[in-house]
Amino acid sequence: MARISLTPPRTLLNRIGAWYSRRTYGKVLDPGLALGHHTRVLLTYVRQERGAAKWNRLDRSLKHLAVMATAARINCSWCMDFGHWEADTLGLPMDKIAKVPQWRDHQEDFTELELLVLDYAEAMTETEPRVTDELAAALVERLGEAAFVELTAMVALENYRSRVNSAFGLTSQGFSDACEVPSRA
Repeated sequence: MARISLTPPRTLLNRIGAWYSRRTYGKVLDPGLALGHHTRVLLTYVRQERGAAKWNRLDRSLKHLAVMATAARINCSWCMDFGHWEADTLGLPMDKIAKVPQWRDHQEDFTELELLVLDYAEAMTETEPRVTDELAAALVERLGEAAFVELTAMVALENYRSRVNSAFGLTSQGFSDACEVPSRA
């Protein structure tokens, strides 16, 4: 059960946000409803998301693996549900996405670069980040500096999303019937 009402004030911004969300995703996103209680926070969040959607230096499948690994590490069921659905809409291999929460047990299913990205996402997500110089250097060498910056920013953005959604008590919204993605626990 959500720890905040998912019935924000019926402001023009919230009505436009609900319309856009239904049009784009088929339903109104719970995080938008929760953030709708504070107009400036919601506007800042929307601007950030719209800007991040334009980033294109990092391969989209690597970006999505990083996002999913971050959400799994924080154990945000809303983010895992939406991420599973999003991976499907991006045409990513669902069998691989389903293994992200326990990727260390399925290393043979991921490329060397994917394993580095998953490790980096988890390392960045720790309460005290454990990113090593060696891990960062390996990624910079493989991805280039611009893509490495984008990877870092995406993991940080997903940390924000997952931690906010978890703190609000948001859970799976049913974006994917196949969202029986196992949690990290």
